[in-house]
Amino acid sequence: MNRRKFLQIGAITTPLFAVKKSFAKNFDQTTKPIVISTWDSGMSVNAEAWKILSTKGTSLDAVEAGAVHIENEINCCVGLGGFPDRDGIVTLDSCIMDHQANCGAVAGLERIKHPVSVARKVMEKTPHVILVGAGAQQFALENGFVLESSELSNEAKHAYSKWLKKNEYTPVTNIENKKQNGPFAPNFFEDGTVNHDTMGLIAMDARENISGAVTTSGMAFKLHGRVGDSPIIGAGLFVDNEVGAATSSGTGEEVIRICGTHLVVEFMRQGYSPEMACKKAVERIIKRDMEKAKRLQVGFIAMNKKGQYGAYAIQKGFLFSVKSNNENQIHPSKYLL
Repeated sequence: MNRRKFLQIGAITTPLFAVKKSFAKNFDQTTKPIVISTWDSGMSVNAEAWKILSTKGTSLDAVEAGAVHIENEINCCVGLGGFPDRDGIVTLDSCIMDHQANCGAVAGLERIKHPVSVARKVMEKTPHVILVGAGAQQFALENGFVLESSELSNEAKHAYSKWLKKNEYTPVTNIENKKQNGPFAPNFFEDGTVNHDTMGLIAMDARENISGAVTTSGMAFKLHGRVGDSPIIGAGLFVDNEVGAATSSGTGEEVIRICGTHLVVEFMRQGYSPEMACKKAVERIIKRDMEKAKRLQVGFIAMNKKGQYGAYAIQKGFLFSVKSNNENQIHPSKYLL
């Protein structure tokens, strides 16, 4: 190639590079900050997180605020108003993780209103990642949290009484989409059949730092002491600030078996989009046991470092919510079965 042709090509391609650079700048401005969360109930969760993100607060503060918000609601799946285990005891699981890989979690926590805030205290005040059961409760009380009543919410009492008549655990996929009275209506059928659910959220702040949090009361009528994926870093939540983050909802045992959210982030590290990374993780679950997968639900949501997001689920019906400068919307997830 002679000098003249080289200069001619340069004259043509320089504007293209300028356009590409300009597009990237605009893309960043419109998508950051951003928060995404599981289910349609994530709309109000995102709204709380957005109060912090929109004023240039940190993603860590934002995800904690969002999780605290839903823990305050009387609903089936999160907080002290959630369904009890089969012994009639509400136990809560939660975790939180920031952009520097700092993380904390609690599991099997009883009578403490905000497990996500206790998880953050574990992260910030101890050398540990997870505290469980009575030890988690003791730590919470030592750090200013109050012991709440052990009485079940009216919704939980009603569901528990129905379940006692049937006395078996038979979850129905996406039962939350079959309810008649809004996102926080009792999450069960009149025959006592129940579902499980989780609130997970991921946020990127104006500094491009990513954090995530998860909070849940776990499977309704589970064995006392059961812990799912929600408080386990790398299962229910994983954040890598160089790559992105992911969280999950559904049957936690299946997510644990594939280290689900860590797997999603690693797929994004390999160059897959958030949606495709979630899809490949779902495929991993289905490939291991197709017949079992037909009877359960797992959904993943993910966000990469560019602020792009996506989701995938085993079954139809998984929803996720998004809030940014130019979006405030519920999306149906794509699914495989």
